[in-house]
Amino acid sequence: MTDSPLHQTVWILDFGSQYTQLIARRIREAKVYCEIRPCTDAAPAHIPPNVVGIILSGGPASVLGDDAPAFDVDWLQSGRPLLGICYGMQLITHTFGGTVERGVSREYGRSKVVLDASPGRLFDGAESEFTAWMSHGDHVDAPPPGFRVVARSDSGVVAAIASQDERMFGLQFHPEVTHSEGGDKLIQRFLGVCGATGDWSPARFAEEQVSALKERIGSDHVICGLSGGVDSSVVAALLHEAIGDQLHCIFVDNGLLREGEAESVEAEFVEYDLHVVDAKDLFLDALADVTDPETKRRIIGEKFIRVFEEQARKFPNARFLAQGTLYPDVIESVSVRGPSATIKSHHNVGGLPDDMAFELVEPLRELFKDEARAAGLALGLSEDRVFRQPFPGPGLAVRCLGDLSRERLATLRRADAIFREELYAAGWGRKVWQSFVVLLPVKSVGVMGDERTYEEVAVIRAVHSTDGMTADFVHLPYELLGKMSSRIINEVKGINRVAYDISSKPPSTIEWE
Repeated sequence: MTDSPLHQTVWILDFGSQYTQLIARRIREAKVYCEIRPCTDAAPAHIPPNVVGIILSGGPASVLGDDAPAFDVDWLQSGRPLLGICYGMQLITHTFGGTVERGVSREYGRSKVVLDASPGRLFDGAESEFTAWMSHGDHVDAPPPGFRVVARSDSGVVAAIASQDERMFGLQFHPEVTHSEGGDKLIQRFLGVCGATGDWSPARFAEEQVSALKERIGSDHVICGLSGGVDSSVVAALLHEAIGDQLHCIFVDNGLLREGEAESVEAEFVEYDLHVVDAKDLFLDALADVTDPETKRRIIGEKFIRVFEEQARKFPNARFLAQGTLYPDVIESVSVRGPSATIKSHHNVGGLPDDMAFELVEPLRELFKDEARAAGLALGLSEDRVFRQPFPGPGLAVRCLGDLSRERLATLRRADAIFREELYAAGWGRKVWQSFVVLLPVKSVGVMGDERTYEEVAVIRAVHSTDGMTADFVHLPYELLGKMSSRIINEVKGINRVAYDISSKPPSTIEWE
């Protein structure tokens, strides 16, 4: 994301926390533009006037350790309101002469926070006691000169500090996490300290992206990988608005799609210049005997690019490749914003080949899923299209664990179709963020009729989420789960056991691979 002089902007310095993107989400929910920057960036001599505040994120390192990230302390002299969260609070304390102590044990999870009698404007209107999410080892023992303690946890740990002029603040807990009561309001109060009025929205983003795309692409042509999902559909709509018939959409049937998906995409996207490519054999032959998920992703990413390169020869001036890459894809794939840990590669981020012949266009790269949906609605896309459940770029390859034989993919495809049919018939389809079936390379003993069976296990997964960064499993009714299980076992040859995944993200991920 590049900060725009059109909007008030908050800069977030990323010290490696997996929660950094959630800070950005909370700020954008308040309609304030923000940009995440690596914590190793040098402080600019002159900060642009539209930058109204700075936030220091949490991080896994210790300010007392040799592994502490390099940091330009001039950031703390920016003159802008400053909020340090967890590691950020400890960094402020350590830099300005306070005391940070190593924790004997890590404090992780929900904790009660008790405010001082006069906690100041950051907590104006907050409850005197509330639950907050802690995740730290080190803690502040004494605030630096010019600061005071304004809150402690029920275990006595310093939970918040504020400077005397109430322009700099530190929080030991994470207000950006939904488990922290009133965390969104706390962030909004900090934005109030910054004087941020809230002049950004996904609709404004879409309007500005159309202009930016026109300028960047000029008279060149763009190839867009259109899967029919939310992300690629919004990208296609943006580009169609910006460049019209210079856009060429390609739908690749790679043999890893859900049942009936290829046919529905062809029918639904007739208004686009859509070119359908049957590449099932190309992908499935390349994936034969491949079981490692990262290898699957790399192969799929490479084959997609090669198909696009071949198709691009049909179009003059096809210089660009457009993708529906979202911010969570980037965060989970590569540490582009700071020392954040890589969780997994995404086929359209970490899986792209170095010798790719295209220049990438990724207009949604800094948006979360709900923001992309809002942009799509602003562009006139239908609700049915915009509110489709997320479907991973590698498709069933990351839901068919182990061998990707055509037979196993057919088994998974049928089981998933039954699951989705029952889910939507029961009125749960639009109530969940994402739902699907996973086929495990695990066999179990069963009995069908009078015969012993030894077949594979299917796992049902359904989660609630807002942005894909955190998720909780859905409490589907037992009666519905029982009906799904019965139909899958009775109607799908090769499956004799169905389980329900009740894990949340974190510590698990939404997809299994």
